[in-house]
Amino acid sequence: MTATAAPAVLDRKGLDALVAALVAQGRTVVGPTVRDGAVVLAELTSADALPFGWGVELEAGRYRLVRREDGAAFAHSAGPQSWKNFLHPPRERLWSADRKPDGEVVFGAEEPADPSYAFLGVRPCDLRAIAIQDRVLTGGRFEDTGYGRRRSGALLIAAECTEPGATCFCVSTGGGPAADPGYDLALTEVVDEHGHRFLVRVGSEEGARLLEQVPHRAADPVTEDTARASVEGARDRMGRSLPPVDLHTLMGSSLDADRWNDVAERCLTCGNCTMVCPTCFCTTTEEVTDLTGDHTERWQRWDSCFDLDFSYLHGGPVRRSARSRYRQWLTHKLSTWHDQFGTSGCVGCGRCIAWCPVGIDITEEVAALKAESETETD
Repeated sequence: MTATAAPAVLDRKGLDALVAALVAQGRTVVGPTVRDGAVVLAELTSADALPFGWGVELEAGRYRLVRREDGAAFAHSAGPQSWKNFLHPPRERLWSADRKPDGEVVFGAEEPADPSYAFLGVRPCDLRAIAIQDRVLTGGRFEDTGYGRRRSGALLIAAECTEPGATCFCVSTGGGPAADPGYDLALTEVVDEHGHRFLVRVGSEEGARLLEQVPHRAADPVTEDTARASVEGARDRMGRSLPPVDLHTLMGSSLDADRWNDVAERCLTCGNCTMVCPTCFCTTTEEVTDLTGDHTERWQRWDSCFDLDFSYLHGGPVRRSARSRYRQWLTHKLSTWHDQFGTSGCVGCGRCIAWCPVGIDITEEVAALKAESETETD
């Protein structure tokens, strides 16, 4: 079977066999599972740990698990985590140093044994986010070698979206509920009177070899048509959308808009939006020593442009106000990201809306900026 192979179908047993085959290869399988009142990403040892029969209700500042009657495994929107938690972890040791009794200092580079990841259930929005982080962290002069090392060994199994949430807006960012190229396998879940099954498309030679190891059958027209209709139907049921304007230009011309004052009155500058965003990549470094002073380590950890010290220069931070920090984040995400990386930094997953403690909605903010700009030109 090649990467251009015809679609196939897995049943529940086939999905079980898929996970078992990945585990047998020595891969660390990561996928969605229910824990602590949310669908989170965690290591899976069998397909039984997937969130069968669980969905979610989303709104600005609200996330709730809900039971489903159909037993679907992937009929839920994005949870609080994204795959960057594994490819670009929150904390990573870069190197350490030890002072010997004679005073000599010996440095040692960190050379961890990274897991060989298999990501199961990657949403199309998250698949695009991984592609964006690839460009940011491996596509330029300043490569993040740790990210590149983990990413190069990761196998991606996408799960196309058939149940968008109320905070989803991927279509208006140029994506959609269908998976773009970049996956090894793509699953589309179908649950109807003909049973519970998964349409499988092959996206790479490695994906083709994996599929050969598990029981499957050729795709039938009913399954293909139902899967296609489910994904196309999801495109029309997005809960939100960004206004259809040139966001690069709009954001760049709105730096002095009054709307920033309105959002600044509500924003807590907590940085939740940057932590849950699947494309935010900012980090800082910190030095840690033991009590003897003879051992030190340098750690890289996530940072946020909402942190007052993020823009600290000699004499103090450049962006002191909530207005300036929120404006920096949103303008970079939707506008100046184009200047740096040739694309928007937003994939429309809606996490920043759902996990904002005060329910700030970036689609609402952009629409307000658009309305204000139109008023000024009248």
